[in-house]
Order: sequence, then C-alpha cells, then structure tokens
Amino acid sequence: MSVFKGEVTTLPPDKSISHRAALIGALADGVTEITNFSGGFDNQSTLGVLGACGIPLIQEEVPGPWGGTIRRVVIESKGLWSFRPSGVPLQCNNSGSTMRMMAGILAGQPFGSELVGDSSLMKRPMQRVAGPLRDMGAGVELSESGTAPMLISGTKELRSIVYRLPVPSAQVKSLVAFAALHAEGESRIVEPVLSRDHTELMLGLETLELDGDRVIVVPGRRRIEARPFLVPADPSAACFIVALALLAPGSEIMIRDVCLNPTRAAFLDIMIAAGGEISIENRRTVGGEDIGDILACGGGALEPLSISDPGVVARVIDEIPMLAVLSVFASGSFEVSNAAELRTKECDRLNALAVNLQRLGCLCEESPDGMRVSGGVKVHQSPVVAECFDDHRIAMSFAIAARATGMAIELSDSAVVGVSFPNFFALLESLEV
Repeated sequence: MSVFKGEVTTLPPDKSISHRAALIGALADGVTEITNFSGGFDNQSTLGVLGACGIPLIQEEVPGPWGGTIRRVVIESKGLWSFRPSGVPLQCNNSGSTMRMMAGILAGQPFGSELVGDSSLMKRPMQRVAGPLRDMGAGVELSESGTAPMLISGTKELRSIVYRLPVPSAQVKSLVAFAALHAEGESRIVEPVLSRDHTELMLGLETLELDGDRVIVVPGRRRIEARPFLVPADPSAACFIVALALLAPGSEIMIRDVCLNPTRAAFLDIMIAAGGEISIENRRTVGGEDIGDILACGGGALEPLSISDPGVVARVIDEIPMLAVLSVFASGSFEVSNAAELRTKECDRLNALAVNLQRLGCLCEESPDGMRVSGGVKVHQSPVVAECFDDHRIAMSFAIAARATGMAIELSDSAVVGVSFPNFFALLESLEV
C-alpha cells in the first residue's frame, strides 16, 4: 500500500466556472480575460462552439502563480447578439454543459442552430432543455426519444418567463437564465432546492427568498459589461485527491486555491462528518467565490456514508461516485437516495457504480433514485476490470481506489479522465512517496 504526500498546485481549473466565464464573455460587451481557464475536453468544446458561432477568442499559455503555465482565454464580443450562424452542426462532443447552456443562448439568436455530440451525449435526455425554451417562444426539435440532435429556431422575440425548476439542476437553471437575458422584460427562476450558483454570482443577478423558495431575478436585454474572471481549482477534482489521502494511511496532501463555494464544497462536510481528517487553510474571497487550501490526512477510520437530503444531494451530485467508492473501501457500506439525476449524466452513474462494485464483491441494490451498497470489497487473485462507461468520474473513482489501496483494478478506458482532469495520472505519480 502506497503513501502519498505533497502539495498540489496543478489541480484542474473549475469546469463549471470555466464554462460560464466563456459563455458570459461571449454575451458581454467588450473584452473578457479569463485567467486559469480549464484545458479539459468539455471546456475546450465550449470554446470550439463559441468559435464556430463567430465569437473572436484566443487561448494562450501564461506563467502560473506556483510556477509552470496556466491558460488564459481572451474573448472579444459586442453584446447579447454577437453570435452568427455556423452553417454546420455545433459539435459539443461529450459536454452536456456545453449543449444545455448553449441552447439557452442560441434560443435568443435570430437564426437556426443544430447542437450535436458524441455517441454518449446523443443518448442523454434533453426534454428539460426544450420545455422552458419553447415556453419562451423558441422552436426546439429533438429526436423521437427526446435526445440530441437538438434543432433550435432562435428568435429575438423571446418572452420573459417564471420558471420553477422541477428538479435541482444548475445546467437547466443556467440555460433559462441565458435565454432570459435575451427576452423582453424580467424573468424569474424559482429554485425549491439550491444547486450550484455560479451563474447568478458571475452575472450579478438578484436573488430573493419567497415562501421557502429561492428566486433568481433575470432582467432582460440588459447590457453585460465585460470583466476579468479568475478560475479557481475545481472542487470536484479536489474530491479525488482528498479521497486518495483519506484512503492511504500516513498520507498528507495540501491542495491549493480550491473553490469552496458552499454549493460545491458539501463533500468536505460529508467527509469530515464521517471522520476524515480534513482542514481548510487560507480561506478568502476572490471574484465573489470562496477559495481556500485543503489539507487532507490519511489513517483515520471513516464511518459509513448515507446521503439522502435533496439539498445535500444537489450539492454533491458530481462527487457521489467518489464518495461511494471511498465509503465502500473504507467502511464497506454506502447509501444514497433522491439522486435520480445521476442516471442522466455522462452515463447512468448509479448503474455504473453498481456494476463495478459488484465485480469487486460488494452487495449492491439499485432503486430508481439511488442505491445501497453493503459488504466491503473482496481481495481478488487476478485484476478486476472497472468499466468506465465513457465517464471520467467513474474512471477516476476506481483509479483512486486502486492507487490508495494497492488493489489490482484495471480501467477499461483510462483516457476518458481527460474530459475534466488531463494531468490526473501524472499528479498521482508525483504524490506517491
């Protein structure tokens, strides 16, 4: 069993903030400079789609604060209607964030567009995208099964809307907000359960508390002034490194400059409550986002994890695969409910977890919105293949378990980690003592 020590200053920039910084920059009036933009496949897909829509942008490497280089993206735009018809389908590759949020922007452009993706993305449901955009006056056509290709007939005559989110979804909330920016009048997005709030923070939108709901107020056709963005390290990526430290006794890892937005950092609270030795240092606020350094140490016993509160589930939806694997290797049990959203990610993550944990000897019981895992993993004489299902978070979760415990687990497709964490394996090797 290995021990991992060191300081991490090369964690991937936050995916969610990178997507939104680029999209807001394309809608702004002026020059937007984004420092520490993500080089992951998904965020590069967003830049590719913006470029195909005629948005001038450049991407370059500049010196980083901890040595090495980081990415800087400069976008020049002239406001909400700077987009141009591409003439070809807009390729989102594997990025559901790109497809969903771009749909909101394209709904307000006075031309037609087609959004497509890779074989995985073309299977993901898009009805929740189409519904509010149709209500606002845009035309949206999907396949018979409710998936992409997505044909959008945009219009400059979008209507304002009062839209109540049926389930927590930061992507759907964001696409409605982006469409509402183009609409006549004021729109309101009603959110019964808080999801990640980067879009409203970055746009400076007013939020209200009414009858127990959170209401986001979106003024239509307001000029968005260009401003710089600094992208902190991705907390969803930090989750894997924290889990590595907790699973490997004697490990001690410091992770610098991580986004600690309360809608994104609930996984830390869950791990600490389960007995993980984690502390936060150098906490500060930059550009409206909480940022800090995470110190994680291994060796302590972890309690079983049970996650059911809808608000908590919404705030850890991307970290649940790692939390599940961490819990099973540490305590032998895990339970989650109110997490049906996991079935609509890059793959059906609940099923993917069940398939792979069963291969490792765990007892898994799936439900429509969750799963229960009991019984720890069993030692195998030959390597066990973890099926990645074209999903970066599934791949990294089982890779962390293999590295931290020494168990012989082979990934069916290790390259998929490049979607969000291109230097994942190199970083693990650099931390191993």
